[in-house]
Amino acid sequence: MGRLAQTDGLTDVQREILATVREFVDKEIIPVATELEHRDEYPTRIVEGLKELGLFGLMIPEEYGGLGESLLTYALCVEEIARGWMSVSGIINTHFIVAYMLKQHGTQEQREHFLPRMATGEVRGAFSMSEPGLGSDVSAITSKGVREGDEYVLNGQKMWLTNGGSSTLVAVLCRTDEGHPEGTAPHKSMTTFLIEKEPGFGQVKPGLTIPGKIEKMGYKGVDTTELIMDGLRVPADRVLGGTTGRGFYQMMDGVEVGRVNVAARGCGVAQRAFELGVSYAQQRHTFGKAIAQHQAIQFKLAEMGTKVEAAHAMMVNAARKKDSGQRNDLEAGMAKYLASEYCKEVVEDAFRIHGGYGFSKEYEIERLYREAPMLLIGEGTAEIQKMIIGRRLLEEYRIQG
Repeated sequence: MGRLAQTDGLTDVQREILATVREFVDKEIIPVATELEHRDEYPTRIVEGLKELGLFGLMIPEEYGGLGESLLTYALCVEEIARGWMSVSGIINTHFIVAYMLKQHGTQEQREHFLPRMATGEVRGAFSMSEPGLGSDVSAITSKGVREGDEYVLNGQKMWLTNGGSSTLVAVLCRTDEGHPEGTAPHKSMTTFLIEKEPGFGQVKPGLTIPGKIEKMGYKGVDTTELIMDGLRVPADRVLGGTTGRGFYQMMDGVEVGRVNVAARGCGVAQRAFELGVSYAQQRHTFGKAIAQHQAIQFKLAEMGTKVEAAHAMMVNAARKKDSGQRNDLEAGMAKYLASEYCKEVVEDAFRIHGGYGFSKEYEIERLYREAPMLLIGEGTAEIQKMIIGRRLLEEYRIQG
């Protein structure tokens, strides 16, 4: 383990969990990741290994069969997993956002019904806000739920579901106008529905279709899909928290966890890119010496190492703030923005250090070069993060009088 991206103040249990995850990544993920990624193959064996390690229950409370660990522990595990293959961290991230939303906002019945099976990985979560025509403008969603007796009928099209095919529980944000007078702010008439389904593609239950995997530049292996609801009937007791109109707040709470996760992924990918770059620079020789001895390459390594360290520190700070019960949207936005931008830059510098070989599919850096851009847009683009950061800074530094 290198000197960079160390975390002070961890408990013995946290250190043990992280050591176990790192060993799993080095033995079970890194050796096969590039081959699986090039085939766009779902990492079934890796996922089964994560289940055995108990990682699907990492943040689920012990009373529901989980490990009851903190967001910090989870983020550090994600960092390790993304260092091996970012797609695997995506498989557990969406699962955890749904588990977190259930823990924080679900009814007692909903928590008892879902969380124990989510902890073992038997139930696998996905969540869905985005739609084909709206991007980051969540308040403009058009998917709608209308009450009919003790059910809701859902109609609409969703986009960019990670785990869309492999999941068995999807938290879906829809507009519900009942009880909300004309002129109600859009974010106050949204509801999160818990939709249970079979894994797979096509019509997975009456009124619900998962058309198939979206072909992507990178972030392969994990299934990213659309979700189409056409007269989908959902029992009224599957409204998250039992009350309509709370969906926007529930989703935003989940996204704060997701942003810390994306920051952690950026840290992990950047760490791996640095490892590959610093290793290759000592093996490759030009003009009679290892390229690591050239000042131009040392400058690159210095910048890369500094960015890895800075992004890790901000990610840890954002996770600790959320764990302490404080609002962390400012810190999570900053960490996500910085870590994803720095990740892209560190990966590009490692790519440059590899020279022509960086362009070859034989070398791992080629895969990282295609994966890093996803972090610039996942869980809100860099521009959205900057809007959040700017507004929050103006709140904190408002001129009095």
